[in-house]
Amino acid sequence: MTLHHLTRTALAAAVIASFSHAALADVPADVQVPDGNTVALETVGVGAITYMCETNDDGDVAWVFKGPAAALNDGEGAQVGSYYGPPATWEAFDGSKVTGTQLATAANGDGNIPLQLVEANPAEGEGAMTGVTYIQRLNTEGGVAPDAPCDADHEGATSVVTYQADYIFWTAE
Repeated sequence: MTLHHLTRTALAAAVIASFSHAALADVPADVQVPDGNTVALETVGVGAITYMCETNDDGDVAWVFKGPAAALNDGEGAQVGSYYGPPATWEAFDGSKVTGTQLATAANGDGNIPLQLVEANPAEGEGAMTGVTYIQRLNTEGGVAPDAPCDADHEGATSVVTYQADYIFWTAE
């Protein structure tokens, strides 16, 4: 391998990295990952969120979030893990998994669940989730509570809505 080839390879890697960082720079400040972390894994979550019509914490009958169930796919569309809950759990096919604490959200338009920043708990098991420090949910599509009647006459009804989101997993540099 020649020096010229190595230089072109390094340049190509830098260009690819700059596209990724440029896209992440458009993320609202509330859900930005702190400096000192780097992207370890990028996935697309495709699945559903379950809601139930019940009395919420305010005493009103409303649609209440019950939990997600999604496939985590790589850039080629192959499933590499799952996202489910509660508690919110991201699990790789190698058996490693993380849960976390929501730090912030940011609106992402009507009909879309918010963007999200989660601080990860230490991973269970060894594998792809080992060392994950933060998880971002970006580019959300769908997933909000249904636009269907939810009142005393409908209490106990469930609704499953589809959604898609990018899940970006970060590790400390």
